[in-house]
Amino acid sequence: MPIDPHLLMAFTLTSLVAMVAPGPDMLFVLGCGMRGGARAGLLATAGVATSEAIHVAVAAAGLAALFEAAPTAFAVVRVVGAAYLVYLGVQMIRNRGEVALDERAGGAGMTGRQAFLRGLVTNLLNPKMVTFTIAFLPQFVNPELGGVWLQFAILGAVLIALEFLVDGTVGVLAGRIGGWLRVRRAARRRIDVATGGLFIGLGVRLAAER
Repeated sequence: MPIDPHLLMAFTLTSLVAMVAPGPDMLFVLGCGMRGGARAGLLATAGVATSEAIHVAVAAAGLAALFEAAPTAFAVVRVVGAAYLVYLGVQMIRNRGEVALDERAGGAGMTGRQAFLRGLVTNLLNPKMVTFTIAFLPQFVNPELGGVWLQFAILGAVLIALEFLVDGTVGVLAGRIGGWLRVRRAARRRIDVATGGLFIGLGVRLAAER
């Protein structure tokens, strides 16, 4: 086996427990699902998962050492990511109640493409994800087995699968509930305000983290 089965089991259980606890990714997917429907929630998850695949590749290449060597780079990326989330939140509140498609066709306030790209960009602009990945994944890699890249790839695949299992489920369920609420104009406006406030809160939280 290209990876230690005991380490793989420990990694899977640890990752699952970490993902079940509500965090920025889950809250972001929840907001996308509520505003854009089940498809948007699932595609937001896909965006987050894609960025996680990139983070795993970065961790395997050791590029996260850049943040340790240049703390300013870490701070700049963190602030940019926080500002992006705040910007999204403000835009949602400003445009509350508006939909991208004709209301008679049941249009939603966030397209699948927007949800995917925002999930991708938001997670990519969170440098803590890079440092977390490079600190976390190597604990479950056994260099003596060889094929370190393959071990990283297997761990990354497990991480992405769990992302879809946990956050994907949250996004789809939020989309079902949001779809029922969006047929009511007042409820749709409240969803947009709540989602915007959620994104602003996530941005402030990211900026305040050390």
